[in-house]
Amino acid sequence: MRPLLALCVTVTGAAALQVPLLPSTSQMPVQSASERKPLIDSSALQDLISGDRLMARAKEMFEIAKLGEDEYNHPTRVIGSLGHLGTLSYIYETILQLGDYYTISNQSFPAVSGNIFESRLVLGNEVPKSAVPMGLTPATKDKQPVHGDLILVDNDGCSPSDYPFKVSGNIALIRRGDCAFGTKSRLAGKAGAVAAVVYNYEKDSVQGTLGNPSPFHVATFGLSGEEAQTIIKKLKNKESVDAIAYIDAEVKSILTVNIIAQTTEGDPDNCVMLGGHSDSVAEGPGINDDGSGTMSLLEVATQLTKFTVHNCVRFAWWAGEEEGLLGSDYYVYNLPPEENQKIRLFMDYDMMASPNFAYQVYNATNEANPAGSEELRNLYVKWYEERGLNYTFIPFDGRSDYDGFIRNGIPGGGIATGAEGIKTKKEEKMFGGKAGEWYDPCYHQLCDNVGNVNETAWVVNTKLIAHSVATYARSFEDFPRRMSVATSVAYREQTKYHGPRLFN
Repeated sequence: MRPLLALCVTVTGAAALQVPLLPSTSQMPVQSASERKPLIDSSALQDLISGDRLMARAKEMFEIAKLGEDEYNHPTRVIGSLGHLGTLSYIYETILQLGDYYTISNQSFPAVSGNIFESRLVLGNEVPKSAVPMGLTPATKDKQPVHGDLILVDNDGCSPSDYPFKVSGNIALIRRGDCAFGTKSRLAGKAGAVAAVVYNYEKDSVQGTLGNPSPFHVATFGLSGEEAQTIIKKLKNKESVDAIAYIDAEVKSILTVNIIAQTTEGDPDNCVMLGGHSDSVAEGPGINDDGSGTMSLLEVATQLTKFTVHNCVRFAWWAGEEEGLLGSDYYVYNLPPEENQKIRLFMDYDMMASPNFAYQVYNATNEANPAGSEELRNLYVKWYEERGLNYTFIPFDGRSDYDGFIRNGIPGGGIATGAEGIKTKKEEKMFGGKAGEWYDPCYHQLCDNVGNVNETAWVVNTKLIAHSVATYARSFEDFPRRMSVATSVAYREQTKYHGPRLFN
């Protein structure tokens, strides 16, 4: 293992925290890349992508995740863990070894990290199978079970007037809809609830996040609409339902780091930007989510050094994606307008190797997104079609790090291979695998290890990443010029997620 380079940083109101000690851009030597290298060529770059090299990186990444075992009792690369610090060190050192082809910068930022150790919800005599704690939920009082009657909240629980006085000292049952889960939890806490349960208006479960912590947040679960139906019927018939809620969790403030690597050559006013997230969830090592994207970017960045580029290429490894797109949001929202305009497009690469994969393309259109998003989507489609590979469109709904870019006028898109979604019979015929099962049966679980990646899908998609980089590093001919940093109203209205979890 490489040694971890770390620095203790004191944050006001928080304990000393560990972040990697990475030289800033000003500390890095900048020299001219070799003039003898050929101009970037897509086919030549794709030919350099190797499944053996990707799998070797996966094995190394899993060893890094084991650094989190002492604190979490299993491998993890969640932000704030030694596994994530090791990941950052690995990314940084890999780029550093490529010499003067790239300049490297690190961007430290404050983040909120949540960890749930134990949880249980009992409603009447039932333990609902779909009940899961919300992301960034606080613990129940004193990290002990709390008891009370289940009180049905009026409407969608988005106004203080929706909470009857009977909520005080009891457990609020709130319908999903109209406002953020964090708002519902905060209002329930202000009304005196000892815990809250948010149920879905659809049959599916609710896997959401409370977002930025509030002192009024209470321990909050999500519940499927299917399991909520019988309970709601009882409550509306004036029958009482007692409940027990228990969550042992922590929410803490930390510092973490984005790593940015940019080619020293190429037009700096016309940048091709692409990224993946460096962190996993606390529950597992995250070798597919998003170790696969992290390693694909590292491999493409490594092989790109054999070529010259017309346009600059900027790679990013974001921290805190699993906590709600923290790193990418911080980066984009802190860009001066003139720097925003230099990014011609952003490409997101998250989960490239799901075992029960489908080749998925974000359905980004120019009608709903900044101009250029549709051209990028069509580049992916054309590449799959030219190779006789099937593909499917998936919603462009805020689930990954493209979100901040689209909201700030930067065209974007990406590809994926599927998370907790269920493969259809049609997709089974298109891609193989098993219908009726998740694309990634180990999504956000301990089993997301080296055995959880499909090498075939991983190589195919890494070659497509290489093609996307090579195409725009060579030329932006026929690609729309940047016109505005304004947010897309159509995109904002259709967005349901802010990261991997629903936010309302």
